[in-house]
Amino acid sequence: MSAGPEAAIEARGLTKRYGWVPALRGVDLEVPAGTCLALFGPNGAGKSTLIGVLSTLVRPTEGAARIAGFDVRRDGVEVRRRLGVISHAPWVYDRLTVADNLRFFARLYDVDNSRRRIEMLLGELELEPWADQEAGTLSRGMRQRLTIARALLPDPPVLLLDEPFTGLDRHAARIFRDRLAALRQGGRTILLVTHHLDEGWALADRAAIMFRGRVRYEADVAPGGLDAFAETFDGILAGETA
Repeated sequence: MSAGPEAAIEARGLTKRYGWVPALRGVDLEVPAGTCLALFGPNGAGKSTLIGVLSTLVRPTEGAARIAGFDVRRDGVEVRRRLGVISHAPWVYDRLTVADNLRFFARLYDVDNSRRRIEMLLGELELEPWADQEAGTLSRGMRQRLTIARALLPDPPVLLLDEPFTGLDRHAARIFRDRLAALRQGGRTILLVTHHLDEGWALADRAAIMFRGRVRYEADVAPGGLDAFAETFDGILAGETA
């Protein structure tokens, strides 16, 4: 792959077919280290499949992808060590308490100072009152908070976030937005998939539009640029833009 060494997330010619049905059709994407890319697109555009491939959960049919320089096909263990992932599946254990879920993942990822880190995340995400409650009994919003805590627990250098605000109330969403802004300023690399243009635009350095399995457009985030980006998005969906 020819992308520069500073790219933390890379995809070149990435293709995924389910039988004869293409989900990804030659995706080219690069997210420089320490930046946030907001990825927009309608349902069925291939965004979640892309997250699946980058997180090593979905094997690509063709093409290549790297996370922090490690190939997602050959170096799965090294890739996963550097990732925090939020997807449509929460990846938490229903019969464990909130705190026990975090203790389990702390051991799994060999998190340093795990007790302090768990206490910090429980506090930041306001999960302390539910720490001893089984995850399977949580409301959707509280379960999403636990999912966020699980993803942030190892303090990963790269975050893949697929609709992370789903289920969060306005207060929790604000807390998480502030956390993402701090992570971005702290040099983390973030790929944020969202349907909300204004929310993604406010958090990102760059924005991209995915449609029918391809990245069709990219632009730098700049003050006053959201309206033009939204017009391009609408044009792509209407078939007016190549």
